[in-house]
Amino acid sequence: MFAGHNPYLVVLSVAVAILGGYTGFGIATRLRGTQSINRRKLLAWAAGFLAIGIWTMHFIGMLAAPIPDGATYLVLPTIISFLICALVVGISLFFVSIGEPSEVRVTASALLLGVGIVSMHYVGMHGLAGDFHIEHKPAIIWLASLVAVGTAYGGLKIFLAQHVGSRLALSAVAFGVAVSGMHYTAMYGMRFRSVTGLPHHSADGLSASPQALALIVSLLCFLIIAGFLLFLVPETRTHIRPALPEAAVARMFGPTLAAEEVDIVPGAISIKGQRPLPLAGLGQPRPGPALRIPVEGADGVHFVETADVRSINADAHYTMVHDGTRERMSPWSISEAESHLDPAFFLRVHRSHIIAISHVAFVRKEGEGAVVELDGSAPHLVPVSRAKSAELRARLGLTRRRAQQS
Repeated sequence: MFAGHNPYLVVLSVAVAILGGYTGFGIATRLRGTQSINRRKLLAWAAGFLAIGIWTMHFIGMLAAPIPDGATYLVLPTIISFLICALVVGISLFFVSIGEPSEVRVTASALLLGVGIVSMHYVGMHGLAGDFHIEHKPAIIWLASLVAVGTAYGGLKIFLAQHVGSRLALSAVAFGVAVSGMHYTAMYGMRFRSVTGLPHHSADGLSASPQALALIVSLLCFLIIAGFLLFLVPETRTHIRPALPEAAVARMFGPTLAAEEVDIVPGAISIKGQRPLPLAGLGQPRPGPALRIPVEGADGVHFVETADVRSINADAHYTMVHDGTRERMSPWSISEAESHLDPAFFLRVHRSHIIAISHVAFVRKEGEGAVVELDGSAPHLVPVSRAKSAELRARLGLTRRRAQQS
C-alpha cells in the first residue's frame, strides 16, 4: 500500500489527521450549554478544524505518493474537495450535537461523514492533471468507503460516550484512522497509465504546482498544530471573591488577621494553608441539600436527580457526573457539588471523587487505599484514598461486621 511513498510524509499525514480530529472534536464538546449564537460559532470552528485535518491529510498523502513528474493540481476541484469536507463534517456534528443522539442519528452521521471523506478524496484526485490516465479498482473504492464509514462510526461512538480525557483522544485516533486509512486504501487501488490511446487529465484551467501545494499544506499544518496547542490550555473558572466584613473575620479568627487573608469557598471560609471552616454564624448558612444537579447538554442545561447520581469526578478543569449510564459535564466545581449534596448519602472518598453510598456494589482494598464499584447499567470504579478508607467502611457497616465476627 505504501510502496514508493515517502514514509516521513505518511507519518506526518496520519499525525495531522489525529491532531485535527482532537481539536475539532474538542471544540465540539463545548457546544453543550452555550447560547445559540455561540453554538453556531463553535460548530463552525469544529467543522472547520475537522475539514482542514481531512483535507490536509489527503494532500500530504498526495505529496508522499509517487506521482508522475509534471503533474499539477487544478484549483477548482481542489477547492471543491475542501468545501465537501466542511459541509459533510458540519452536518454530521450538527446531527450528533442536538438533543440526545439516537443510534439511527449516529449511524446516519457516520455514513455521511464516511461518504464525505471518500467524495473529498476522489474529487481531489480528479484535480490531479498531467500526461497520464488514472484508473481506480471498483473493489478498492468499496473497501475504502467501508473503512471510512466504519471508523467514522467508531469515532463518533467513542466521542459521544465521554467527551473528555482519554475518550476524546481515542475518538481523535479513530478519526485519524478513518481519514488516513481510507486515503491509503484508495491509493492502493489507483494506477497511473500512459496516455497513449486513452483520455487523460489535461491541465485546463487554473492549476498549482506541487511546490505551491506543499506551501499551502505547510501553513495548514501550522494552523492545526496551533489550534491543538491552544485547545490544550485549560479554561480558568472565574472565582468571585465575596466581600467579608472585618467584624466577622475578627469574631472567627481574632483582630490581628486582615480580611484580605481570608477567602471564601462554597459553603466554607478558610485561611491559606488551613482547613476550611463552615460559614455558619456569619449570616451565610450552608445551603440545603440539592435535589438535582445541573449537567450540560448540546441543547442547554439539563438536571439529574441526586437519587440517580452514582459519582462525581473532577477531571482536570471539568466536573463529570455519572448517573449509572454515562458521564456528563456539570457547571459546578466538585467543591460546589459537595456543598450542595446531603452528607448523609454522599461521601467525598478522594480529593477528586464523590460517591453515593447507597449505590456501592462492592469494595476492595487496593494499595494504601481502596476501590469501589458503583452500580448501574454501566458500572464504574472509583478510587478511595487511604485517609477515607476507614470512614467508607464504617459508612458501609463493614467495621461493625468485622467487630462482631471477632
